[in-house]
Amino acid sequence: MIEVQHLTKRFGQHVALDGVSFSVGPGEVVGFLGPNGAGKSTTMRILTTFMAATSGTARVDGDCVFEQPDRVRKRIGYMPENNPLPPDLRVADYLGFRAELKRLANGKAAERVGEVMEQCGIADVAKRFIGQLSRGYRQRVGMADALLAKPELIVLDEPTAGLDPNQVRSVRNLIRDLAGRHTVLISSHILSEIEMTCDRVVILHEGRLLASGALDELMAKANAVVAEVKTTLANAREWAAELALGQAECAEQPGGYVRCRFANTTTDDARETIFASANARGWPLRELSRLAPSLEDLFVSLTRGREGGE
Repeated sequence: MIEVQHLTKRFGQHVALDGVSFSVGPGEVVGFLGPNGAGKSTTMRILTTFMAATSGTARVDGDCVFEQPDRVRKRIGYMPENNPLPPDLRVADYLGFRAELKRLANGKAAERVGEVMEQCGIADVAKRFIGQLSRGYRQRVGMADALLAKPELIVLDEPTAGLDPNQVRSVRNLIRDLAGRHTVLISSHILSEIEMTCDRVVILHEGRLLASGALDELMAKANAVVAEVKTTLANAREWAAELALGQAECAEQPGGYVRCRFANTTTDDARETIFASANARGWPLRELSRLAPSLEDLFVSLTRGREGGE
């Protein structure tokens, strides 16, 4: 569905994207991740034909976004971050207006507006002014707009930003409902939502691709081990640096212990190394366990310690 090859975008001397390549298959729900300034929004604007690239290629369902933008737009439903919805229009009237802009057949426009309002759970507010809606409902209106023309590809930029937990769950369920029937590309910095929603992830940092692949396969590489040893915080930090098992975080605990968390360990299972080292120092060891990897572990291991970022 999406094929990006060696995509580069420069703004003067600043390189926003530097040779990025990735693909997204039909029906997949893919998370697009990276720190602020990583190049996520730039990539999305290019894919949705709102911005030209400096070099490289990008195709949606075989059509080049640069040479065939009209064909690409017909295949995409896009909900930008901070979607500029008109506060003085009623929900149904706004979606009807958008249906006209998207050239839905007159006889089917009203029917389709009704369908997407039901699908997005906003039929009960169809007659209300958009300016009177909560942020969660406005997000749903934006998603309904993106779904109007039955696009093959749906692009969502920070769809759960600023929502309360109930609103987040509602949007998450809606995205899950789209899986299989649509290809969905989600840009977000809320890692827990991506982990619960997406099958695959693409991770950018400073305009470069750091990782791309199935979520479970990538997270399997993000090992994490926790050890609680009885020593001072300074000694524990020095010890962790000497072990060189990846990123380490140390924090004091009650009883004179220090909890050390080693993320992205360089061996398959670092517990034996950690036990032997603590024992050689004569430090009591209260806990030594291997944690289930998370998307946060993967993200931190890939991006921490690199220069730049925001």
